[in-house]
Amino acid sequence: MRFVIVTGMSGAGKTTVIKILEDIGFFCVDNLPPALIPKMAEVCFNPGSQITQVALGIDIRGGDLFSELFAGLDSLKEKGYDYEILFLDASDEVLIKRYKETRRKHPLAQDDRLTVGIEKERAMLQEVKQKANYILDTTYILTRELKGEIQKIFLEGSKFDNLVINILSFGFKYGIPNDSDLVFDVRFIPNPYYIPEMRSQTGNDPQVQHYVLQWEETKKFMEKLEDMVSFLIPYYVKEGKNQLVVSIGCTGGKHRSVTLANELYHFLRSRRNSVMIQHRDIEKDQKWGK
Repeated sequence: MRFVIVTGMSGAGKTTVIKILEDIGFFCVDNLPPALIPKMAEVCFNPGSQITQVALGIDIRGGDLFSELFAGLDSLKEKGYDYEILFLDASDEVLIKRYKETRRKHPLAQDDRLTVGIEKERAMLQEVKQKANYILDTTYILTRELKGEIQKIFLEGSKFDNLVINILSFGFKYGIPNDSDLVFDVRFIPNPYYIPEMRSQTGNDPQVQHYVLQWEETKKFMEKLEDMVSFLIPYYVKEGKNQLVVSIGCTGGKHRSVTLANELYHFLRSRRNSVMIQHRDIEKDQKWGK
């Protein structure tokens, strides 16, 4: 029996994850009151039950429900029922954007600003997050990428270390991403923007990639970057960090940074890390080049 509790920040993707788990064979119940967790467990762990894997979506938006969740978890532990907690998180900026796009009101905001509701919820959920077996930060994750991460954990049984690495290319002319953990400036590499036939292309195009990667300084930089990130990852995992944002910037965020961000992404994927990639400024007007 695999008994999974899915919870986390409102707007971080709980309902989406529940649907993904349902698609891969889990019996799912969303928005189950925490007080009913022990009863649900009794039914599922009963020797005569046909259920072999269940996922419960728990939305703890109020103080009473919050205390009931821990009471429910304590009850599971006392009865010897094994369970796992999947915690979904996202940056405040992304949560705000998602709420504004859906025009929904945060349940804890009441008449206050949206940021107040998010701040309250994050404080309430801190202890739950610390108890989680898996923490997924959905800030930069597309739905198909989220599906892949869920399948790795619950379908393929791959090792999961809670650290999701976000590779982010950007242009310095648009500002350094404020959530960066590591920032690398690759403006020292020859700029393909000044080659007329490559000006309108990006680091996703083979011609630009070949141009950027051909230089000796590029090769040495990538070798040192891959070595350093590989060295750091186990220590971040040991520290309990669940998200690492590695930002690679050039002038406009279109050619060099995109190329090298792609290279680092493929390198980390080959090492079976949980890694996402985003090219923040690739579609912006490149008046001054990259």
